[in-house]
Amino acid sequence: MTDKQLIEGCLKGNIKSQRNLYDHFKGKMMAICRRYAADLTEAEDMLQEAFIKIFTNIGQYRFDGALEGWVRRIVVNTALEVLRKRLIRFTDIDRETEELASPDTDVIAALSVGDLLKLICELPDGYRVVFNLYVIEGYDHNEIADLLGINPATSRSQLLKAKRVLREQIEYINRVPNTYAP
Repeated sequence: MTDKQLIEGCLKGNIKSQRNLYDHFKGKMMAICRRYAADLTEAEDMLQEAFIKIFTNIGQYRFDGALEGWVRRIVVNTALEVLRKRLIRFTDIDRETEELASPDTDVIAALSVGDLLKLICELPDGYRVVFNLYVIEGYDHNEIADLLGINPATSRSQLLKAKRVLREQIEYINRVPNTYAP
């Protein structure tokens, strides 16, 4: 079924089309929600709210870009709305944290994607949100500031602090082997 057929079916209220659209995107979109959520339950709630918005606003999709990109924007914005309701705290940067050393690339390469995502999920909310928006979603600090209602310098601060915490966690894993082994 093509994207156009899926959307037309959803607009007509066709349950099979809605299910197909959901099944097609749920895995990737849940991964996005997991990156922003504090836990699995919150991620599931984010995903549910996002799909309600997707089905409610499916008529606004104009076929001028990839359907997945449109769905992804709704999921990210929904995740941010949920986090805003929780009143995430953002702190400005301390002078001594402006220069951060990068972790050894061999240490990072030794981590699995799952291990790295787990470390990202363990970051405090503000750090995790800015890290995801900047590193994974590709937003710049001005865009992040607009999305979150913060100063661009605060966005930079949160990113630097997130990188510092991740570096410390990765260095710890390097010192204590099999920390995340199954």
